[in-house]
Amino acid sequence: MVLVLNGVLQDDCPMDTNSLFLQHPVYRDYAQQLHSIQAKSVGPVGLLYVGQRELAASAPHDKNVNIIGADDATTCIIVVVRHSGSGAVALAHFDGSGVDEAVCTMVSRVQELALGYPEGRIELQLIGGYRDSKGYGEDVFYSIMQSFHNHHLEIDLTQACVGELNTMLRGEINCPIIYGVGVNIKTGEIFPASFPDRGPDRELRDARIFMGAQSVLDVYDSTLGMLRIGPFNYDPLRGADLWLSQTDEFLLQHLSSSPDVEPPHFAPQTRATIKFIQENQFPAVTVFRDNRPRYFRRDDATGCWALIQE
Repeated sequence: MVLVLNGVLQDDCPMDTNSLFLQHPVYRDYAQQLHSIQAKSVGPVGLLYVGQRELAASAPHDKNVNIIGADDATTCIIVVVRHSGSGAVALAHFDGSGVDEAVCTMVSRVQELALGYPEGRIELQLIGGYRDSKGYGEDVFYSIMQSFHNHHLEIDLTQACVGELNTMLRGEINCPIIYGVGVNIKTGEIFPASFPDRGPDRELRDARIFMGAQSVLDVYDSTLGMLRIGPFNYDPLRGADLWLSQTDEFLLQHLSSSPDVEPPHFAPQTRATIKFIQENQFPAVTVFRDNRPRYFRRDDATGCWALIQE
């Protein structure tokens, strides 16, 4: 009984988005406020980008991060956990895998970053999970809500731009209104966003998901101020040549949970990921030598992440 909806402690977790909006219509207003904010295209300088099945946490005093964000969420849901007293923020991109453990990690990271700061509430914001025909978004929503509801701390849901509140008609097809969000670490402002640069190591990070990793990876070490990828491994991909010989439309129809509404870069990015897997069949050998993570530090001159060379 630790999920707080519209200021009221809940005995039960809402079963779906419709139940939430019926019982607490104020979330319609909150979603509308988010829709009214001008969308931004965010470049790589000062950005901490979070991919699918990834999470990261930072705080206002972190000189390496200005914006933390994620995009490409159709049936996925972007989750933001923020401590109101310290401004510490954790952000994750959930597709339904590894949610329970990741929720605990997000809350723990925010609590650690909030130590020594004024007391505050832990606030939860959900964005994404449009109303798709197969109900994938609803499944992800329920798994997230259940995980937070089972947490021992009180967590205050302050935004739920999901389901019908993140859906518009394009012709006769439902599609997302917002695909991505950014959070200004310094001010706590959250805004619709896209991220043309999704690095570093985009293909490597996507390969982990493509090859079936179920866990949510924490990609940022806030103590060191470094982005950290891996180490992880996967088995070789059989039939990589066959996949690469297919058309973009084939890849879209067979590898997406929402082929009608994917952004234009879906197929080229998927193709680049398969190519990377083909060239790195054993990443434990070719990428993570001696089982060491790949660390990136913010370059003072460019403001972008730069690989720390051994």
